[in-house]
Amino acid sequence: MPALILSDRTVIRVNGADAQHFLQNLITANVDAIKPGEASPAALLTPQGKILFDFLISKSGETAYDCDIRSDQAGDFIRRLTLYKLHAAVSFETLSDQPVIAGWEGQAPAGALRDLRFPREANVWRLYGEGPAVDADRAAWDAVRIACGVAESGADFAPSDVFPHDILMDRNGGVDFRKGCYVGQEVVSRMQHRGTARRRVAVLTAETDLPVAKNPEAEITILAGDKPAGSLGSVAGKAGLAIVRTDRVADALSQGVQLTLDGIPVTLTLPGWTGLSFNSGDANASDH
Repeated sequence: MPALILSDRTVIRVNGADAQHFLQNLITANVDAIKPGEASPAALLTPQGKILFDFLISKSGETAYDCDIRSDQAGDFIRRLTLYKLHAAVSFETLSDQPVIAGWEGQAPAGALRDLRFPREANVWRLYGEGPAVDADRAAWDAVRIACGVAESGADFAPSDVFPHDILMDRNGGVDFRKGCYVGQEVVSRMQHRGTARRRVAVLTAETDLPVAKNPEAEITILAGDKPAGSLGSVAGKAGLAIVRTDRVADALSQGVQLTLDGIPVTLTLPGWTGLSFNSGDANASDH
């Protein structure tokens, strides 16, 4: 059972009599539907529908919810929540004494939360606080994320740069299209109903090790012939994640045009659990 402490993650606890209602009206996930033992993907958006903060949310007791978020965003996340608080009976606390543990394969330990971003067969879980022995490294964890097509901000995209559809949140339950309004809901709902998503997370593979950006601000572009088709994110050896223009990739595939990255021939596929495919022309579809 591989596991590791994610030292770049922090848990923010949102607690209080109004916590459920407060979050339900603010974030993309259906807070009312979160089940014990599950960590659901969620996001807080800009009014224009782009992701400011991506995180996992889970229920903790009767009135509390834990938000598992990048550590370097924790302070800004709390400040943003505070702006929306007004007179709501809700508080925010950083659980700095509870490390974030991620694991996969084998039997999940007692108290673990199933990470709903991953297909069930991957058996990926989260645990906050004390847990089993940690024996995996970050490269192994990144390899699992990449294989399953799970993108995260920082590694794969910048805040305010992508819509939830771009990182497959319309497919993994991170966005609920039946609940009431939340910040950015109008734009995201319109994309869903009109099927206008034009970018998706794809798994990229090559015959040789992929290049890694020399600094976080650098961008390595995927080309379809001589046209930019997307950019590379996380890398694990010969595999990586990319956010790509689905129309350009589909055109390249249909016309036999080689996709390349830094001159390296590459193959792009959409994660199997999404039910999407470049070849079937439904990569932009809102549903089947």
